[in-house]
Amino acid sequence: MAFVVIIVIWNRLNRFPPRYGPEWGSGGIFGLRYHNGVLYFTLAFEAEAHFIREDSYRIYEFDLVGDKPTSGGDTYNAVEVVDEFIYFGGWIHAPAIYEGKGDGKATISFVNKYSHVHEYDTENDSVRLVWKESIHHPREWAGEVSDIIYNPYMDELLLAREDGHKNLGVYALDRRTGKIRLLSPEPSAKGALVHDTAFFGIGNNFTEGLREIHALDLVTGRWEKFRLGESVDGGKYVHPHLGAMGGAYNRAFAFVRGGIFIGNPFNDEPFDFVRLFDFYTFYAPFRTNVLHTGGGILIAFNSHHDAFYRPRTPEEAEFSRFTNTIVGPSVLVYIAPPMVKIVGTFGARITSLEKAMGKLLLGTNTTPNVGALDATPFDTGNRDIVLLDEKILQERPPAVSFSLPLAFPSKAMELGAGTFGGIPLDGYKEPRLILKASRDNELTIYEYDLSLPLNSADEEKFDVKKGRNVIDLSSFSGIVSFKLEEPDFKGNARIDLR
Repeated sequence: MAFVVIIVIWNRLNRFPPRYGPEWGSGGIFGLRYHNGVLYFTLAFEAEAHFIREDSYRIYEFDLVGDKPTSGGDTYNAVEVVDEFIYFGGWIHAPAIYEGKGDGKATISFVNKYSHVHEYDTENDSVRLVWKESIHHPREWAGEVSDIIYNPYMDELLLAREDGHKNLGVYALDRRTGKIRLLSPEPSAKGALVHDTAFFGIGNNFTEGLREIHALDLVTGRWEKFRLGESVDGGKYVHPHLGAMGGAYNRAFAFVRGGIFIGNPFNDEPFDFVRLFDFYTFYAPFRTNVLHTGGGILIAFNSHHDAFYRPRTPEEAEFSRFTNTIVGPSVLVYIAPPMVKIVGTFGARITSLEKAMGKLLLGTNTTPNVGALDATPFDTGNRDIVLLDEKILQERPPAVSFSLPLAFPSKAMELGAGTFGGIPLDGYKEPRLILKASRDNELTIYEYDLSLPLNSADEEKFDVKKGRNVIDLSSFSGIVSFKLEEPDFKGNARIDLR
């Protein structure tokens, strides 16, 4: 019977082209969750919560928050399940106010922007608004709900809030009464459960990125703070924007731009950094989620999730290059320490991950969020849900290539940028690095893996001549990153994995 339900649900999945929903660029399909015979997801920026059952297809347009037309929804995968309930959060414009274009600017008003948490009852197909909040300001907003974690001891929902101007931090929400209380004022985008502790990433995500990791004891309510550790390859990490967190192997995993912080200070393991897909662009595991499956972790590193569309200042122009430089496809990565394996390649971004009946569900999108003064009255992306067989976790990885400039952004260089890559080689027989150098140089290759506890990298040096250099990587294993002795601002690199 369950398999029949799944087939019925699969047959009702659609593609979603651009439609009305005032915001910036494109949202996506977020919060994918299959629970108790119901497939839920939110379509942003249309502000539609979809609930697909064997015998019905319901679309809720957030009219419990405010008047239509609504827009927004969820762009961080804030969803949790408890018993027969699906809790979904995010933010909503209700009603949405598109202010139009003028003087080279296109904006919307935030005066009706609400943060929210809803409850869907899978037993009786009903939606209830648990909590909403707005500061009713035309240019600022209350912290969006970007993560929901259930605390079984207190029977409450923990809310992470970082994206916004007011009321940021970690909150506890009574899921029955809707009463909310502040647990920590530190901005936090994501969290993860490990044992009886909830670890939260702390920092301003679109500026500095992850700064610290704070731990909440779910039983005593006591907080502890932990600093970030060192990189296993010895290089600097720059702009570690936090995308997702997961808990496995008695450790917390914080997925950031450029790699992963892994650790458990309660077991004398600091949150050290493993470089992974670090190209000094905005290639990052951002606006996606961790999926725990097969005892490991499945995560997407996205090539184009947030970007400037039309820069208006020199600073915006540099950030536009940082966010719009596409060095490779988005990759789906399976982590089963010490192994890290690429299991899929996709377009601009994977927005949400879920599994059901041997299938993996991926929400995908062709278009990033954009910022500044480029609002549109409709979502600009083409979004769909891709179904994959779960067996891809055990198959050979797909062929993939990355092509990147070696001229890192000036601000990154000031912060010590220089080491790049973090390429998982598991499953590839003929990996190679092609360097097109504008000068003679020396290349260091760092080799490491995800063995726990983490170990320092081994290294090997190669002479680089001006022109085209082909370096066979088949003698290396695990993960490799690279560093040139002297910066080569006119050079570029291509990494081919076959």
